[in-house]
Amino acid sequence: MTTLPARIVHRTIRRNWRAVYDFASRPENMPLWASGLAAGLTRDGDDWIADGGPVGNVRVRFAPPNEFGVIDHTVTLPDGLRVENALRVVPNGDGAEVMFTLLRQADMDDAAFAADAAHVARDLDALARLMENEERPR
Repeated sequence: MTTLPARIVHRTIRRNWRAVYDFASRPENMPLWASGLAAGLTRDGDDWIADGGPVGNVRVRFAPPNEFGVIDHTVTLPDGLRVENALRVVPNGDGAEVMFTLLRQADMDDAAFAADAAHVARDLDALARLMENEERPR
């Protein structure tokens, strides 16, 4: 059995976890905080299509809405490679903890893995700023 090295990137957000989940789990909101999806998502049946920049369009399938804070999603690249992304929002006192499990892909060197983790951290920081802002999104 092959496993990939993993890093969990997380942020504490001073906002009710359900409000964070309700906002963050909607694909139409993701361009507001997930920079890799800044160009937006277009619905295509059960999937969403995103402009993957230099790699081309990618297909994204999200976990269905649920009561557990799970926003897992599978990204399928144009070459057919599927990347499983685990994203969770869980209660943390009166607030939330948002956790992204980053898996190091086989072709990634240390620098690329660190850059990926930094990218995820910036996205979670952006989500925290949005959710903690006085003009909170709904």
